[in-house]
Amino acid sequence: MRTLLIDQIGMLVTNDPQGPAPPTGRDEWALGVRTDAAIVVEGGRIAWLGPAGTAPAADQRHDAGGGTVLPGFVDSHAHLVFAGDRSAEFAARMAGQPYAAGGIRSTVTATRAASDDQLRAVAAGLVAELVRSGTTTFEIKSGYGLTVADEQRACRIAAEFTDEVTLLGAHVVPAEYAADRTGYLDLLTGPMFDACQPYARWVDVFCDRGAFDAVETHVLLEQAATAGMGLRVHANQLGPGPGVALAVAHGAASADHCTHLSDTDVGVLADSSTVATLLPGAEFGTRSTYPDARRLLDAGATVALATDCNPGTSFTTSMPLCIALAVREMRMTVAEALGAATVGGARALRRDDVGRITVGGSADLVALAAPSYVHLAYRPGVDLISAVWWAGQRARPGPGGHGAGLERDHG
Repeated sequence: MRTLLIDQIGMLVTNDPQGPAPPTGRDEWALGVRTDAAIVVEGGRIAWLGPAGTAPAADQRHDAGGGTVLPGFVDSHAHLVFAGDRSAEFAARMAGQPYAAGGIRSTVTATRAASDDQLRAVAAGLVAELVRSGTTTFEIKSGYGLTVADEQRACRIAAEFTDEVTLLGAHVVPAEYAADRTGYLDLLTGPMFDACQPYARWVDVFCDRGAFDAVETHVLLEQAATAGMGLRVHANQLGPGPGVALAVAHGAASADHCTHLSDTDVGVLADSSTVATLLPGAEFGTRSTYPDARRLLDAGATVALATDCNPGTSFTTSMPLCIALAVREMRMTVAEALGAATVGGARALRRDDVGRITVGGSADLVALAAPSYVHLAYRPGVDLISAVWWAGQRARPGPGGHGAGLERDHG
């Protein structure tokens, strides 16, 4: 089995802190920062890491040029299976029109009319963008079909790209069920769950005004848990509401958005295993108030960052952009934002095998042409990513097609 040595690493972020926390420099301790380091990759995993001067020989070598190496980003919230364009809606919001959840229905119409190949091509292109931006683990939601057949095909197509597939049949109530919400809930928790469960690990619900209320959300989460599916909740995006409390009460892996939180919401998140996943791209794309990450972190809540890539409110695949927004607009330190975009995202997916660099762990790595991870926020909008390895293989954007839509090579 061939080995790869990555050396001349000026700064290595492992997310694997060693020893007790120091009285100062806690940010870099939490990130497990090492300097003048090297890594050996074998069989898709980290076989060795340590000081550059003691690195063993390998079959191939990559010179990091004194730059920074990070764990691959973990994007725990993305909507990548859809058709249509909503740029006019974005332009209207930038001109002063407020955001409302109803715009989702225009994407539903376009998605229902699209072929499988069209949907697959859109997803493949967005996955290639994700990886080019340094993301190596990502979730994909359905939610733009809202019929049994359309949600099933969205989950099936998503499963071609990732194991982290989420059924979001509870995105909004489709127009044809506007007068029969109970009928749609029955459809969702019965035939739709049955059809999508072979492809989807998770169930999500948009609990907010214009979408699903507290009673409906409780029923959906209860039925999904009974079906053995993991739980996620779009919570408290458009205003104060019951979403966070319901997510925590049902043991959901994450409550996503968390823009409008009461003191009670912050407290229950801090006292639970539910991750507060913050999506600053959505606030950027809707010109809305950003979540107060500082308040959550200071209370002891676990925070993740994700792109929320979707055609209506956050049409970005760039985790570096989300890190920069989190630092500038949400009062996170750069170290906290990087941790939230890696190990935080892993926790939101209930994963401990990604988001960190440890011996025996998956070799999901990102090399930056920069001396420090701080440059992710210090140089916003600049493509600093010089290399990405996905399970030990060098990944670069390809022409699309089957799988991740990427060409991969070693070294």
